Amino acid sequence: MEHQEGTLSFDPVSITEDEREYASNSYLMSLFAFLAGLPLPIFNLIATIIFYFGMRKSTKFVKWHCTQALVSQLFIFFFNTVGFWWTISIIFQARELNNYYFGYITLILIINIIEIISTIYTAVKTREGKHVRWYLFGDLTDEIVK
Repeated sequence: MEHQEGTLSFDPVSITEDEREYASNSYLMSLFAFLAGLPLPIFNLIATIIFYFGMRKSTKFVKWHCTQALVSQLFIFFFNTVGFWWTISIIFQARELNNYYFGYITLILIINIIEIISTIYTAVKTREGKHVRWYLFGDLTDEIVK
């Protein structure tokens, strides 16, 4: 992996099997919570926070990936929460469906699909000991973990 100025990098050879598993699980935790509590966006975030706090005293590789998973869940949580409550207001307050609603739901579906694919990819790669940096969250994760 090419090291860029200001970014954290890890030597794949020095990453233990346990570290790989924990880092991979940090991504899978949010995916399992997503599938279990599909309609409620808070489940993904809570599962990721619990795993994050459970691993906060782990190695830097594990902490880094737990943090990246948490930052990504925080980002997607706000989008999903707006969509959830907007849908609830339509159902229970008899609000009308409009193009803004359908556009927003389409946007969060696309964001969630990208996140699910990214999560699976990253879980597999970190299990192999590879350090995967997400475009929007890698630099922020570096700053938090440093």
